[in-house]
Amino acid sequence: MAQTIPNRKELAKEYTWNLADLFPSDDAWRAAFARMRETLAKLSDYQGRLGESAETLLAFLQLQDKLEEDGDRLLSYAFRKTDEDTRNPVYQEMSAQAHHILVESEQALAFQTPELLAIDAARLESFYQAVPALEHYRLLLTRILRKKEHTLSGEGEGVLAAAGSMGQAPGNIFSLLNNADLTFDDAVDSQGNRHSVTHGNYGPLLESPDRTLRESAFRSMYAGYGKLKNTCSAVLSAQMKQLQFFAEARRYPSALHAALAETEVPVEIYHNLIETIHKHLPTMHRYVRLRKKLLGVDKLHYYDLYTPMVADQRMEVPFEQGKELARAALAPLGEDYLRVLNEGFENRWLDVYENQGKRSGAYSAGVYGVHPFVLLNYTDTLSDAFTLVHEMGHALHSYLSNHNQSVTYAGYKIFVAEVASTCNEALLIHHLLDGAQDPKRRAYLINHFLERFRATLYRQTMFAEFELWCSEQTCQGNALTADALCTKYAELNRLYYGEDIEADPEIALEWARIPHFYYNFYVYQYATGFASAVALSRRILREGQPAVEDYLHFLSGGCSADPVTLLQGAGVDLSTPAPIDDALQYFSRLLDEMESLMTP
Repeated sequence: MAQTIPNRKELAKEYTWNLADLFPSDDAWRAAFARMRETLAKLSDYQGRLGESAETLLAFLQLQDKLEEDGDRLLSYAFRKTDEDTRNPVYQEMSAQAHHILVESEQALAFQTPELLAIDAARLESFYQAVPALEHYRLLLTRILRKKEHTLSGEGEGVLAAAGSMGQAPGNIFSLLNNADLTFDDAVDSQGNRHSVTHGNYGPLLESPDRTLRESAFRSMYAGYGKLKNTCSAVLSAQMKQLQFFAEARRYPSALHAALAETEVPVEIYHNLIETIHKHLPTMHRYVRLRKKLLGVDKLHYYDLYTPMVADQRMEVPFEQGKELARAALAPLGEDYLRVLNEGFENRWLDVYENQGKRSGAYSAGVYGVHPFVLLNYTDTLSDAFTLVHEMGHALHSYLSNHNQSVTYAGYKIFVAEVASTCNEALLIHHLLDGAQDPKRRAYLINHFLERFRATLYRQTMFAEFELWCSEQTCQGNALTADALCTKYAELNRLYYGEDIEADPEIALEWARIPHFYYNFYVYQYATGFASAVALSRRILREGQPAVEDYLHFLSGGCSADPVTLLQGAGVDLSTPAPIDDALQYFSRLLDEMESLMTP
């Protein structure tokens, strides 16, 4: 019989997050929503006045901070409730309202940047001298002034802000299509038993030792997307077009330049990542050959990439055990870090198990003035234990930044968002390997970490290269048809994985199921973050307290400096290829050990 996915109300309370920490009820949310509208209306009092005095400018910026904090809570509650069950129309409406008020806020603030840019530099400096409290906002204002050439008139900024909801439409459409509407046929195992195929359990199905089940789940997943490939290509094309529109409107050379300017990251880092990974593709091809050999198959397929290469060593990790594993693995980060970790475990920051209609995947969402919320779809695998420490890495990064920075500077840049999460994963694999003496168990764990390298450093870079190609095609006026997308994606898979894996036609459709292609040049940061995390974790384990202090300072930094500088303070310089090269050399050494352990 197919596995039954429970309804939301059937889940034990202790394994669901406590959104009452945000608002005690939907009515309380609606009351706060009404109050935010009133606060929002006050912004108009400042239009045309930002340069009149230091006191006026300070009052405006403080009001903006209040809107930021209040809006953060409103958005988080609506989105978290929606993600509990994406089919619920009540929370779909609340999310739509939250999106709308976000756009309203951007429209109401459209006058801000043009007016600030109009203030004479000497006059602005006199403001800092006249009202010392304004000094707090110097970095914020400096960042705004740097965007002068990409800022329109007040009227133009208003138009772009009004277009914001249309810009969000492709991602919203994909989310509803992917999470609420798309369903898959059951997979069938070698014994004829049927298994539900969902976003939440697809990964565990591909990890199964039953090859018949893996193949069936793989074909079921892509049969579902294949039926909608033209719709998916149209939505992805719309995403690329809206990014191109906003980039051109703001006079950026490309959508990539526009996206990375927001995160204060030079575009050279993006291109450097792809170029450096290309140099190390032979190591990836070597890994594929080893996988084929150890699985003992005549032909290696894409549905064989996730199952462990070591037989009879699967690790089941129930959630409670996963928490204990996290505590032990992250102990090198010190007592203060563990205290916050336990606070999250004990006070329902996490939503643990899958239920019908729940959003797929996993994430952490920080909320200023409250605490982070973590969504999981936990299925008791070792992979889920890694996901747990990964998302708690995000959560503690948010927590520490929120508790050490004002709301003005608490939000860390996306570029460093994956560093803390992946550092936790690296510490976990070290902890597991440190306690593994049996050669087969050690090989099993090394296999798992090798898979993290493949899936994060290599595969996410492949995604980044595909996303860049999509953007460039759009810029050149070429259509992103389903056939064009599939052809390019198949080519990249062949480049990255080599000739020792079969060219399964289904894999050409994988682009259709990747939600991160709607996140605006996000995926490359998984790869740079992974390389950074490997370097940081090894320094922490090697040097102890001095490295921990530097690392916690980085986690507490928010956006108080640009992300490349913050990482340099922790000992990682991504302006050079060195961190990526070093990580891939470590991958090669792990591969050497794997071959040694598994070769008679």
